[in-house]
Amino acid sequence: MAAGDFHALALTEEGELYGWGDASANGHGRVKLTPRRVAALIGQRVQLMDARHDASSAVTEKDELFTWSSDVSYNNLGHGVDTPQATSKRVEGLGGARIASVAIGGYHTLAADEDGVVLAFGWSSALGLDDQDAMSTLRVRVRKSSDVLPFR
Repeated sequence: MAAGDFHALALTEEGELYGWGDASANGHGRVKLTPRRVAALIGQRVQLMDARHDASSAVTEKDELFTWSSDVSYNNLGHGVDTPQATSKRVEGLGGARIASVAIGGYHTLAADEDGVVLAFGWSSALGLDDQDAMSTLRVRVRKSSDVLPFR
């Protein structure tokens, strides 16, 4: 389960993703008061998901990242534009990265691939960069350590 301000997601053991609540990020593009499968991800097995504020994300068994929200700012969804994306859309341009972990915030998204490369997109100050008004995509290799839990 994951929840934003006015929506929620639930992932079944079979990899089916359900969304409900406000249309902002439930995956349906309109208000749904009862859980319904996120249509754009039917036929794909979802293994990870996250929801915050008014944005959602999912990672499929093919390790592909999908994001969606009705309130887009600073390329926080990774689609390269600040256009609302009410239904789930695969994030292009990750260079074939196989996503192993994801966390979505109000103004940025962080995704880590299976090699420990963190891909971040969104508002520069949310990413720890200087230019607060710039839209950025950041790639950082994280050193693996025995003190850090594995991504899966």
